[in-house]
Amino acid sequence: MRPSRLRIRQPEGAPVSRITDIPGLRVGHAQDLRLGSGVTALIFDEPAVAGVDVRGGGPGTRETDLLAPERTVERIDALVLSGGSAFGLDAAAGVMAALAEAGRGFPVGPARVPIVPCAVLFDLLNGGDKDWGRFPPYRDLGYAAARAADRAFALGSVGAGTGASTANLKGGLGSAAAPVPGVAARVGALAAVNAFGRVTVGEGANFWAAPYEVGDEFGGLGFPRTMPEKAFDWPRKGLAGASTTLAIVATDAVLTKAQAQRLAVMAQDGLSRAIHPVHTPLDGDVVFAVATGRVPLSDPIADLARLGDAAARTLARAVALGVHRATALPGFDRMPPAWDQCFGRSSLGG
Repeated sequence: MRPSRLRIRQPEGAPVSRITDIPGLRVGHAQDLRLGSGVTALIFDEPAVAGVDVRGGGPGTRETDLLAPERTVERIDALVLSGGSAFGLDAAAGVMAALAEAGRGFPVGPARVPIVPCAVLFDLLNGGDKDWGRFPPYRDLGYAAARAADRAFALGSVGAGTGASTANLKGGLGSAAAPVPGVAARVGALAAVNAFGRVTVGEGANFWAAPYEVGDEFGGLGFPRTMPEKAFDWPRKGLAGASTTLAIVATDAVLTKAQAQRLAVMAQDGLSRAIHPVHTPLDGDVVFAVATGRVPLSDPIADLARLGDAAARTLARAVALGVHRATALPGFDRMPPAWDQCFGRSSLGG
């Protein structure tokens, strides 16, 4: 299967807030619309410090152990979010190939090995053509995503969010960024939303993340004045282990690996604020945190706490944006409707 690109029209004059607001980061997507799946790669201009926090009961990951503070490798070259469940772990090999061509990687004598952790979500039952033959297409999709990486990138049904869904609405790829009050650094977030739970309050248009919205970036609808009667009804989505929200939070602050791991832990609260329920045995929720190391912290404890608080709020926005900007894929009748199909886009924001 050959990768294809789905171009999403961005609203004219809309403010742009993306994880790539952090200098030194680029994002690339590749997707196959017949497959109903894709890959998103976050590429660092220079190797970055990273950490990870896994809360879901059914994660699918590659090379996350080396992110532990006591491991030898200090920095990584890229992060990959992919559809395809365990098959999608091949996407990291494609990103590694693109980085190796560019001479990137951890030096081991004369050899260089690109360090590319990866996490996957389950989209195998969304109705796409999964008859890919002997080898799945994710290595090629990963390579294409890495080669397409840029500071400007689309949101919604692209990359790892192509075939994603939530309990009641089409899932997608979202991103946001924000300054950190009291700290010179910034934070950004990227999320592929394929959650077991709902991102909206019950079956309505309002988002659980509404209190953290900036302007009207996901509709400006606010929070319901009264809680809908069925707001906390248990979702009826899919099979055990068939749901996941994958996320990356990034900062330009100088952090150690231990501090990056703590940032990932705090950022997980963003998923809790944007999805209900979350971190269940049915999900494989993973949050990575990366630091490009350009802005020193004045107070390594207090400033890190501020970073984590801002990262959680920013990640909540990214989750809502992923669903708000998602579009339906023609012919994929097994997936729930997109937000715009149910509620329209007359109030669409950035």
